[in-house]
Amino acid sequence: MTDREQLHRDGYVLLRQAIPAEWLGDLRAVFDAGVKPSDQWPVPRGMDWRHSLLDSDSKVQAVCRLPDVLAVVGELIGERFFLSQVEGREPLAGGGHQQLHRDLSAQRPGDMVSALAFFDDYGPENGATRIVPGSHRSEQGEPPFDFNDESRSVQLAGCAGDILVFDVDLVHAGSLNSIGARRRSILIGYFSEPLYASHLETASLRSIRMDTTDRFEPSDFSFGSYKA
Repeated sequence: MTDREQLHRDGYVLLRQAIPAEWLGDLRAVFDAGVKPSDQWPVPRGMDWRHSLLDSDSKVQAVCRLPDVLAVVGELIGERFFLSQVEGREPLAGGGHQQLHRDLSAQRPGDMVSALAFFDDYGPENGATRIVPGSHRSEQGEPPFDFNDESRSVQLAGCAGDILVFDVDLVHAGSLNSIGARRRSILIGYFSEPLYASHLETASLRSIRMDTTDRFEPSDFSFGSYKA
């Protein structure tokens, strides 16, 4: 199976050490400086998470534009796309647990992709993401996914600098930060170009300050050279 076939079969890839190590100190500082309490966001955020407004920072933007990330995003979306959103998220001690869920594509399967870029080491103890490989597409006649069934879920673990890129229809969830260790990350959203008008309608509610007019063509990136 080729990397391309495996990506479409699994619905995700975990890019190991995708962020240059020398960037991480600055990225952590930007995250901490941008933290805002829940009531200071247009739409209140979950109280068991720390949320950071950092989308206009140049180094954060550089992470969102790493060629390996854009290559995977382009392969999954399959058409011209744009960077729609980036927000810092971190589960607090005793918080962060989510039920398995899908974020859901908008107009067609595969038109939205998310990425989680980790600024700290992550694992089951500090709230790392759980995923269900291959759950982004249902086989004909397959029963609806039972979001209470964890039997197929995989608990991710890795190091600061890793980036998880996944189809938004992939079943996933955050986990409980049982030990309170830092687990800073940014959640990045990429949309296919036809979604731009609807993106603008809700941009203020999502506290988006960055310029979202850049466009990316899948053919501009070399797919398959990344380290997964």
